Amino acid sequence: MKKGKNEKIVNNLRRLLGHGKVLSSPEDLFCYSYDGTFLYGAPAVVVRPATTREVAAVLKLASAEGIPVVPRGAGTGLSGGAVPVEGSIVLDLTAMDRILEIDTADMLAVVEPGVVTARLHRAAESAGLFYPPDPSSSNVSTIGGNIAECAGGPRGLKYGVTRDYVLGLEVVLAGGEVVVCGGRTVKNASGYDLTGLFVGSEGTLGVVTRAVLRLIPRPETRQTLRADFKAIEQAAEAITAVLGAGVVPSALEIMDDVTIRCVENYLRIGLPLDVEAILLIEVDGPAAALSEQARLIAALCEEHGAVRVRVAQTKEEEAELWRARKAVSPAVVQVKPTKISEDATVPRSRVPALIRAIKEIARKYRLTIAIFGHAGDGNLHPNLLVDKSDPDEMARAEAAIEEIFKAALALGGTLSGEHGIGLLKAPFLELEYGGPGVATMRKIKETLDPYGILNPGKIFGGS
Repeated sequence: MKKGKNEKIVNNLRRLLGHGKVLSSPEDLFCYSYDGTFLYGAPAVVVRPATTREVAAVLKLASAEGIPVVPRGAGTGLSGGAVPVEGSIVLDLTAMDRILEIDTADMLAVVEPGVVTARLHRAAESAGLFYPPDPSSSNVSTIGGNIAECAGGPRGLKYGVTRDYVLGLEVVLAGGEVVVCGGRTVKNASGYDLTGLFVGSEGTLGVVTRAVLRLIPRPETRQTLRADFKAIEQAAEAITAVLGAGVVPSALEIMDDVTIRCVENYLRIGLPLDVEAILLIEVDGPAAALSEQARLIAALCEEHGAVRVRVAQTKEEEAELWRARKAVSPAVVQVKPTKISEDATVPRSRVPALIRAIKEIARKYRLTIAIFGHAGDGNLHPNLLVDKSDPDEMARAEAAIEEIFKAALALGGTLSGEHGIGLLKAPFLELEYGGPGVATMRKIKETLDPYGILNPGKIFGGS
């Protein structure tokens, strides 16, 4: 955006929203120039609306002026979905952070997009209810961002992902029109599933300003186990055995040897350094059934080569076991300054094959790749640990990422289980959907965003 036009737009936005909701200093713009990836983009201005009407006013102005708009929550995304394009308006929705309702009779919550996920967890649980989606960034990520990316988390194995809990949405379209879709009912077969269309659309079709979310009864209790394996293939096979025995854990996480060493160096909590993999397994439900489930899981892990199985006996021990998993992201950047976090996902029976493929790719391209993630639902997080200032290493990383994606697709999987496509995966979308599939998505985008202003470049690439 040219300087003169930029000043005009900033002044118009201040007239619409007030001075305190429009940020344009270089320092403020820098804070909104990146997300959880290594990518960077410079916005022209940042706005922080507090109401649906204000969001609509911003989009109406942007569409009239042809200015790109990048919706943003907490900026924790891992595919570049919140990285601004040059000259854009960043639409920061974190000021819209009210929990409007917790309805215990209908078991639902009505929230604004800026509500932090963990805050909703606490509000639901204080009412005796449960909101299952739990991305690792839940202490900072927002519901709007979770909806935009269809976030998951460890509990996805048993409870599903964000899409499974969105009953209705209020969405502002590119031209400023407000659409209400879905509602407060568990069943809804009226017309097209517009609610499902907006979930996971990464802010490219509309801006969510209110959500009706399904809640479920809070599980009575939970129990956590950790199983240590000399070989990562044994751990992968134990996963298949546990699920094949009819036990559905609420979480089933894996950490490989690279990840274990990083976390131990970071926390110093006595993680085993003589193993190739750790499984962290949680079961929840009626207390009477958990001890038998835990016993069966422990026996199956030992049968498939676990050298140790530890069962948490107290809430403090449970928290200590989970502490290692929650520390992975900050721990792995000790190896190299740049972390490229992928989330290729395969049918759970193909997890051993994907792990073997990733290990081979790491050797082929002489890269350090930490493997961890939600192995119970096939959603692995291979993290490539590199230095973005090293062109040769980055070139090898790009080639390795492409091979990881191709391996996942060949195993019947997908490019992304919960991070979205964003900018980083956009070049590979056609590998999964083919030309006609991507063309169909583009037609939907062009219909709902004829001005081409909503989060341009995301999902499809280009600008």
